[in-house]
Amino acid sequence: MSRNNSKISQNSRTSFRDLQILIEDLRQKRDNFNLKTKDFINELQEIETEINSNLKLAKEKYKKKRDYWNDKVKELKDKKLEYKTLLDTLIEEKKTVQKNNNSSIRPISIKQVERQISNLERRIETDNLDIAEENNIIDKIKDLAESKQQFLAAQQNSDYFKIERKIEIVKINLNRIYEQLNKWSNKSQENHAKMLDIFKKVDELREQKRKREEDLIENKRAADRYHEQYLQVMNQRKKISKGKKPYTPNKKPPARIKQGKNKNEMMEKIKENKLAEAIEKQKAGKKLNLFEARLILEKSER
Repeated sequence: MSRNNSKISQNSRTSFRDLQILIEDLRQKRDNFNLKTKDFINELQEIETEINSNLKLAKEKYKKKRDYWNDKVKELKDKKLEYKTLLDTLIEEKKTVQKNNNSSIRPISIKQVERQISNLERRIETDNLDIAEENNIIDKIKDLAESKQQFLAAQQNSDYFKIERKIEIVKINLNRIYEQLNKWSNKSQENHAKMLDIFKKVDELREQKRKREEDLIENKRAADRYHEQYLQVMNQRKKISKGKKPYTPNKKPPARIKQGKNKNEMMEKIKENKLAEAIEKQKAGKKLNLFEARLILEKSER
């Protein structure tokens, strides 16, 4: 493009038609880049909306659920420690009662009684007994069975047996706690894993956004370059068509300096108001027009 400008400045015989074709070409390229700029900005807004949506999902759903189950697990772990302490205490009490009452002999006595009953029942089945002998053995079995029941009834009311029952209850509760701990820990881990997956997706979206921002900046620079070249050729065409000094956008006639200054101030005020409106539209997720998009981009570059 600089080669084209060089030819224009060096060749005073360049035709008005050639300049007009070049102007249209530059305008088309500038406008194409401006359209791409708008597309990039809309795409960035969509990515930002998706990022915010994913962050909201991760924090308000999965993080809350993970924290809920973590709290439940913590409560259950405290309960587990409480039951384990109680179990240790009961085991020590059992040892003390067993030592004081010599309870360790009792289970052996019960087993002996049961063995005697079993032996007598086998004699009835295998030995060739007369009626008197068989009745005598049956009476012995009844006596042994009654002794066993009396012993068991006495044992159930003893401190040793009461402690045994408490120990069994505590063990059952501990088993239930371990089951719940495993279940609730899994729920916490599932929600934590889902939250991490979303954060990973957000990181990917942020990287995608960063690349799009780079593309946007490069695209705007290209649009600005074509616009600058467009103005230069426009000036050249004016010079050829009117035989006057090329038009310079930033230069005002001396007699209109004050008027131009007021006009610039007014334009700046309008741009500020439009920029504020554009920012509000962007926050609301609405699509921006090209002018609004350029205002926001220029503000970010400053």
